[in-house]
Parts: sequence; C-alpha cells; structure tokens
Amino acid sequence: MDKIRDFTDLIVWKKAHKLSVDIYKLTENFPKSEQYSLTSQIRRASSSVSANIAEGFGRLTPKDKEHFYIMASGSLYELRNHLYLAQDIDYIDKNLHTEFNEKCIIVHQLLNGLLRAHRSSKINNQDSNK
Repeated sequence: MDKIRDFTDLIVWKKAHKLSVDIYKLTENFPKSEQYSLTSQIRRASSSVSANIAEGFGRLTPKDKEHFYIMASGSLYELRNHLYLAQDIDYIDKNLHTEFNEKCIIVHQLLNGLLRAHRSSKINNQDSNK
C-alpha cells in the first residue's frame, strides 16, 4: 500500500474532487436566474467537501483534523439537500438526481472510513503515550 503523503493521495479527496467537477458541469445547464442562488449554493457545497478534507489533512492536532472532516460531512448533506431541490423544481431529472445522490453517498462512506481511521489512530496514539 502506498504511503499517504498529501491530501491528493486520499481516495476520498479524489472522489470528492471529481464530484465537485461533475457538479460544476451539471449546474452549467441551470437557468441563468439561478447563477447567484441555487447554482452558487450547490457549487459551494460541493467544493467545500474536498476543501475541508484537504484542510483537515493539513491540520496538526487530531481535534482540528476531525473538525474539518466533520465539516466535509456536513457539506455533503447540504449538497444532497440542494440536489433534492434541483430535482423538485425540474432542473435535473430523477435519473441525474439518483446518480449524483449515489456519488454523494460513496464519498460519505469513504469520509466515514477516514474519520474512523483517524479516531482509531488517535486512540492508539493515546494508548502508546501511557
């Protein structure tokens, strides 16, 4: 297994980044009247996921790392909410909504794995310091 040296080595960051790129492409087709409202909110929420993962990776204390990973999780929920709204007002169809919702769920599962690994290493480090 390759050593994780940078946030860009994290599978969860790669998937979150790809999700954000896909969201930007998806929202290009939204009405221009939404440019400063729903389009902007969806884009900010999607880019916030990978940005918070990156920021958490760069933090030095376990508490700070965990905080940013949890913020990334919150941004995923926000994104999913906005995607439901986009479907309900007919900016995206049910198939696109399902596709993007599934991508969000995959990123969330990976993020939960990262959080579990982080918490486990935090506990192991505390035990070794005793």
